[in-house]
Amino acid sequence: MAAICAAAARIIAFCRDLFLIGAADDLVVDGLWLWLRFSGRAVTGQRPREVLRHRPLHAPAAVLIPAWQEAAVIGDTIAHLLASWPQRELRVYVGCYRNDPATLAAAISAAAGDARLRLVIHDRDGPSTKADCLNRLYAALVTDEARSGRRFAMVVFHDAEDMVDPAALALLDEGVAGGADFVQLPVEPLVQRHGTWLANNLGSHYCEEFAEAHGKAMVVRDWLGAGLPGAGVGCAAARGALERLARARPDAQPFASESLTEDYELGLGIAAQGGRCRFMRVRGDDGRLVATRALFPDRFDHVVRQKSRWVLGIALQGWDRVGWSGGLLEGWMRARDRRGPLAALVLLTGYALVVLTMLGGVAILVGVGEPVPISPFLAFLLIANLAAFGWRAVMRFAFAAREYGPAEAFRAVLRLPLANVVAIIAGRRAVFAYARTIGGRAAAWDKTEHDVHPLRLRLATGAAAQ
Repeated sequence: MAAICAAAARIIAFCRDLFLIGAADDLVVDGLWLWLRFSGRAVTGQRPREVLRHRPLHAPAAVLIPAWQEAAVIGDTIAHLLASWPQRELRVYVGCYRNDPATLAAAISAAAGDARLRLVIHDRDGPSTKADCLNRLYAALVTDEARSGRRFAMVVFHDAEDMVDPAALALLDEGVAGGADFVQLPVEPLVQRHGTWLANNLGSHYCEEFAEAHGKAMVVRDWLGAGLPGAGVGCAAARGALERLARARPDAQPFASESLTEDYELGLGIAAQGGRCRFMRVRGDDGRLVATRALFPDRFDHVVRQKSRWVLGIALQGWDRVGWSGGLLEGWMRARDRRGPLAALVLLTGYALVVLTMLGGVAILVGVGEPVPISPFLAFLLIANLAAFGWRAVMRFAFAAREYGPAEAFRAVLRLPLANVVAIIAGRRAVFAYARTIGGRAAAWDKTEHDVHPLRLRLATGAAAQ
């Protein structure tokens, strides 16, 4: 029992410093956001959604949608996108693999004769990587430009399961026409209430994470003028910026085929070449954000797989691929992006401390252990950490409440332990996956499975309600 108390003391010393460093980092961002908010520099604008939906584009635009084994959702995504964005200057490129006829058939059936849709069949078996599929789509886009003699002004990126906002295309066009080389709109995960308690909370815990990231962190990064990490959906690159990325690579392709997080690298790569990045946060006249909406994974293994891919690509491979160039400001932002594995370790030790503290308490009660002496300074640090955790919970509640209401925000706070467990397991999985890539294992499209599109689920729940 004495050994348990001694171990607890060592873990306390380890956790307190790392927790405080992370808390101080978050508090700086929180302080900047609060200053921007109360000084009027971070006010979310409001625009009429229907007016934006029907507004002609300043110049032709292309949408790239890579797809592998997405037969269950790609048809609904295409049909909804074409209906939401009626602009004739739009072309939609959907990339399918030659060994995935189901996805190709679903995409063809959804076109409904709309000439704006281009189906591109990859000349290799899938899956390769999402970046590789995007490169194939880019090549098709370049070929169409050469044949038509007309150049696109911007390229928009979406995933096969997305539900686009009717006002989003015009906003992206506005940002690029206004001089931005990269524009990112918010992502709004949908609350899930169609499964078990665990599935619903796993699928919905993305809501509070994106609400805080795209309601605060991206706003601060945009104001600071730092490079913006792309989300891979609801974002657009100026055609010239994409071409400059391609020219800078030996294979003349804009995306690194071996990358697992090409979306994250897109915005940072454009910024590194001197491009201007912009985060556009706007609400429609109905009060809802102009954002990309989607259902996120609700199975534990799928959630861990997705989160570990993000950690692997951003925190570990990003260290190798993106580096630390860009000065002090960019270094700070990239350090924030890459703290996933360390945060997972701190969370794991923190939960270990809770268990050891409980065991130590039992030992003291039964008379086989003695309390570990705590100095006034250590007590102050522990109180500071507890206060920082409380502040984090308050901020999470506030941002979730703004987009999803107070009831869902309360559930978001209760989901914190679940989210932490996912982060711990995903961090471990990412580290081992990174070790395998160092050993020479090629990257693969470790994609998320999608069983149902949000539109189908909405129709099903609506019919059930009737």
